[in-house]
Amino acid sequence: MADESDRYVYRIHWSNDDDGFVATVAELPGLRFIARSSVDALSGLRVLAAERVAAMRSKGQDVPEPFEDRHYSGHIMVRVPPEVHRRLTIEAAEQGVSLNRLVQSRLS
Repeated sequence: MADESDRYVYRIHWSNDDDGFVATVAELPGLRFIARSSVDALSGLRVLAAERVAAMRSKGQDVPEPFEDRHYSGHIMVRVPPEVHRRLTIEAAEQGVSLNRLVQSRLS
C-alpha cells in the first residue's frame, strides 16, 4: 500500500514574502517547502512529508490519516450570535427555504 503521505492534500501558492512558490500539506500543519517553480515546491514537499511520516512511524507516533479516508457525518454544529441567527432565519423564510438549506447553500 502507498504511504499515507501520497494521499495527503497538497496546496501550492505564490508568496511575494517568500519570493517563491510555497507548498503545504493539510495533514501535516507547519510543514512547507518553498521553491522557484510550483513543480519543484510540490516535489520537495512530498519528499519532506514522506520523511516526516517515516520519522513519526519510527518513533511510534500516530501518523495523520489522509482527509480522504476520514469519515464525515455531514453534521456541523455552528454557534453564531443571536442577531445572525435571526437574520438568517428571516432570510430563509423570505426565500421559502429551510434555515439548514440556506446555510448549506452559503457554505457550498
